[in-house]
Amino acid sequence: MPRGKIIVEHTIDDKVTISVEGVKGKSCKDLTADLEKALGTVKNSTPTKEFYEKPLKAQQKVGQS
Repeated sequence: MPRGKIIVEHTIDDKVTISVEGVKGKSCKDLTADLEKALGTVKNSTPTKEFYEKPLKAQQKVGQS
């Protein structure tokens, strides 16, 4: 699972904002899904530039001796 930072802000007028930093691609939605469900209906969702970036995939090279 991707690692990143989830930032939750709650204002005096009862608005809650959830932001994700350090996660590329659509996997940020996986990180916040349970939290969004617990808080209620999502009224607005604005992707960051990281949302549109491709996640890095680990590669391993195996050589022959």
